[in-house]
Amino acid sequence: MGLLKPGIKSRLESVTQMIKTSYHIAFIPFVIYMGFKKGPEVGGPTFGLLSLLWQ
Repeated sequence: MGLLKPGIKSRLESVTQMIKTSYHIAFIPFVIYMGFKKGPEVGGPTFGLLSLLWQ
């Protein structure tokens, strides 16, 4: 990456690091949210936050 100025390179590295961090923090809550939004399968037991934490 010799074509980038040092200031631009450091800014890109910091933005990349922020994106990685936000992905790592938000992935599991997003998956849980999508599961609650969709709901259980037909014929399956209902679930809630307490049942998720209990098992």
